[in-house]
Amino acid sequence: MKKLSLLVLTTILVSSCVSKKKFVELEAQHDLAKTELVDLKANLQKCLIDNEKENTKVYTLLEQIKYLQEDKKTALKQVENLTVLTQSSSDNIKTVISQLSEKDKYINGIRKAMTQKDSLNLAIKFHLTKNLTDGIQDKDIEVNVEKTVVFISISDKFLFKNGSYNVNDNSYTVLEKIAKVINDQPEMEVMIEGHTDSTPIKTQFVQDNWDLSALRATSITRILQYKFGVQPERLIAAGRSQYIPLVPNDSAANKAKNRRTKIIIMPKLNQFFDLLEQDGSK
Repeated sequence: MKKLSLLVLTTILVSSCVSKKKFVELEAQHDLAKTELVDLKANLQKCLIDNEKENTKVYTLLEQIKYLQEDKKTALKQVENLTVLTQSSSDNIKTVISQLSEKDKYINGIRKAMTQKDSLNLAIKFHLTKNLTDGIQDKDIEVNVEKTVVFISISDKFLFKNGSYNVNDNSYTVLEKIAKVINDQPEMEVMIEGHTDSTPIKTQFVQDNWDLSALRATSITRILQYKFGVQPERLIAAGRSQYIPLVPNDSAANKAKNRRTKIIIMPKLNQFFDLLEQDGSK
């Protein structure tokens, strides 16, 4: 009996050990399966993402193909239009060339006229400078050619007393020389411009710098007309006040530079354009 009991107990223990070992093995297989399942899900997700990217690329390529097809159609249409335009314009080429030839003639006429005017102004400057050099300091009177126009700039201290528009007697000699050159060029117009500094002025006869600059220009104009015989239809009197200074009005020396009278000798516009038309029609 004891042997039988021992045998049964041994069988139970052996059976228990075998079942536990198999359980452990199954549990390990289960864990491995779970890990593989997680990996498979991750790979599936990656495949889905890669697939979406590829679908996007395919869509983009299809859109590019569509755009290139439309662009090709547009280019072909433009070529067709250009061909039609070229055919329709070919009959006008000779006319265009002829017109360009006429334009060249006109441009050459302008250049010739400008050259003539430049030469004339340089000659006037030469005579003025020669006539005005004697006894006149450079700082009081300057003669320049700018943009084919002769500018004579005279300091106000040479022409006027401070704040006055009455011309000094000692300036008549210079004005007479200027008038002689003007009278020798009857085809030219003459503008007299008065310029002041920025110092305000108000007297019984002068309201402001506009008034003073205009009155000074008018005084010089009257002398050229009534005393030295310049034809009045050739004269222009203009007041520019303080608004076109040569230098900033920030010192007494600079203000003295800005107080000036400009006498501008220039061709009459109608005669200049007549000259252009004559040269352009040749």
